[in-house]
Amino acid sequence: MKHPLFNHWSEIKYLKDIVTNPLIEVGEYSYYSGYYGNQNFEDGCVRYLWGDSKSQALFNPIEQFGWHLDKLLIGNYVCIASGVVILMGGNHNHHSDWITVYPFVEHIQNSYEPKGDTVIKSDAWIGMNAMIMPGVTIGEGAIIASGSVVNKDVPPYTMVGGNPAKEIKKRFTDSEINMLMEMRWFDWEREMVETAMPLLLSSSIEQLYDFYQSYVKKK
Repeated sequence: MKHPLFNHWSEIKYLKDIVTNPLIEVGEYSYYSGYYGNQNFEDGCVRYLWGDSKSQALFNPIEQFGWHLDKLLIGNYVCIASGVVILMGGNHNHHSDWITVYPFVEHIQNSYEPKGDTVIKSDAWIGMNAMIMPGVTIGEGAIIASGSVVNKDVPPYTMVGGNPAKEIKKRFTDSEINMLMEMRWFDWEREMVETAMPLLLSSSIEQLYDFYQSYVKKK
């Protein structure tokens, strides 16, 4: 069966080109590699998020119920692999502290409970078939191992894995991470990124920092 969006496993889709939902904000060069998942980004990878054309036609929880809906915020240069699931706010009507967790439609207006925005910060890599739970923040440069279930925030430049996801290791030393967080290469103008690409494609953080101080910080 032909995939509705992708022609081959090596093809990617830049999120800027395919996202239409007003509750999804995406940065530059972030992509979805969804061939094997056989699902679209906004209606498959992202789930239970009002704002797609079909849900907009059905109801408007903001105007009808006064709900404050969570957003999905994605930074620059984020890599999202096939099969990833990002759970969002539309299913927050089940209360574990109530006698029943059943969301009776007659009381749906009062049962909704926001979880907060889900944030995937720049240069993060979300591995195949990982699941991101609502309200989680994934830090800059973090790596989420394939098949992980992420139910709490992930610090910058940290690798996590498992169910629930736990820290595997830091990608770099604390001092190196501090330098990377100061430089924030993923926020540079594209021309500067291309100039620095040989350094970005290495482990030479100190050399990249020298470049940053010489060419970026002074600009």
